[in-house]
Amino acid sequence: MSRIFHFGSPLSRLGPLERRVLEAVWERRSATVRELIADGHLNLAYTTVMTTLDRLFKKNLLMREAEGRAFRYAPSLTREELYRQAAGEAYRQLLNTSSEATLPLSHLVEVVTEGDAHLLDDLSRLVEAKRRELRNGRESRNARAGGCEPRDKEKP
Repeated sequence: MSRIFHFGSPLSRLGPLERRVLEAVWERRSATVRELIADGHLNLAYTTVMTTLDRLFKKNLLMREAEGRAFRYAPSLTREELYRQAAGEAYRQLLNTSSEATLPLSHLVEVVTEGDAHLLDDLSRLVEAKRRELRNGRESRNARAGGCEPRDKEKP
């Protein structure tokens, strides 16, 4: 089973049972309650799995469609998308906790280098790529705006 995030976003507020069931659906890509129980990965009562799937659906983590008298559930997000959302929310919360934005950023740099100094190079490349993207977007918006400006009237 892969790691599940532990950030402060609503997505991270999954209980252990919800995590297990979500993992099982991710593994299968789609499943009914009966299929999840038949797999043997979830040694739980039918109603427990059904209730948990419904909770995950209400949290917008699963989609469902009727299949006979049951529902077939499928993930609404990949693991990566879910982790990205949770990480983004955690970073936003972190940046909003300090009146000085550089404090959480400097801490992020420290934490990144504790794990692997090469990640700092990766972070630097990502920052530079984002700067180029923003600069190019700004330049193309300015060019479009420049083409829409009214021209001076010609003098007779």
